[in-house]
Amino acid sequence: MSRRSFSRCAIAMAAAVLVSPLTALAQGFPQKPVKLVIAFPAGGPTDITMRQLADNAGKILGQPVIIDNKPGAGGTLPAQALQTSQPDGYTVAQIPLGVFRLGYTTKINWDPLKDITYVLNVTGYAFGIVVPADSPFKTWADFVAYAKANPGKLTYGSTGNLTSPHLTTEIVAQKAGIQLQHVPYKGSADLMLAVVSGQLMAAADSTGFAPQVEAGKLRVLNTWGEKRLAKFPDAPTLKELGYDVVQNSPFGIGAPKGTPPEVVKKLHDAFKQAMEEPSYVASLGRYDMLPNYMSSATYTKFAQDTVVKEKVVIEKLGLAKGQ
Repeated sequence: MSRRSFSRCAIAMAAAVLVSPLTALAQGFPQKPVKLVIAFPAGGPTDITMRQLADNAGKILGQPVIIDNKPGAGGTLPAQALQTSQPDGYTVAQIPLGVFRLGYTTKINWDPLKDITYVLNVTGYAFGIVVPADSPFKTWADFVAYAKANPGKLTYGSTGNLTSPHLTTEIVAQKAGIQLQHVPYKGSADLMLAVVSGQLMAAADSTGFAPQVEAGKLRVLNTWGEKRLAKFPDAPTLKELGYDVVQNSPFGIGAPKGTPPEVVKKLHDAFKQAMEEPSYVASLGRYDMLPNYMSSATYTKFAQDTVVKEKVVIEKLGLAKGQ
């Protein structure tokens, strides 16, 4: 072998040594179950729809995708869990919108933009405000009239402090000139029990309330999308009620910072295909939710833009650190 050939061979071998761990991880991934951490308890719309998505993705990946429920802290615990997880693709997490507010409201030692690898967005919620079926509030106008006559006495629950249901309700309350008393819960299941039993006068939530409404236990006063929901065509949108507010709180899946791009692509491709399965679309349909795909690049840009927008919301409501 010539000296030149030997040098080329040596360089090739050295390069192979440098890239082989990354390549081997990507080529062999996954070799064990993948854990998907979600932000809300079992039994709610997030849990039910994400379990279907996980089941579909597991079949595509050839390894189970196991749901790990971590409710509380306004839906931010899964994102925090990524900060101590190995960047190997075996732990991924739901990223609710509240993650992008965290830096403005809480002292944290990590950055939601720099310390999460954004894999893809999968869907968003349909929201609304509900009251017990026997409530004297037959319409949103009744709700507002009572709140104006009784400042701070009308109780409503949400799925946690600084979640989209909480903040959006406070924005609407500001616009309506009313003061409400907020009671946070860890998820839809507990929240629905509280409002159905009369512990609360109202609830702001995703359409996890659908079964209770369909059973005649709750009444929908408004919904928060661009258009009325198919399941609740009689409930007006916030825009119809005169508030320039639309909220669907897109959410997706993130991985730890430093996860190899090849592994991210395998996760992205599997979950994207899983989103397209009729079983997942049907599970979303139970709650008037829709698939909302964003690629890794688009989802990353969405995160960057949302951090800027949420700063304005937090400051307007006086909830920023130090305010």
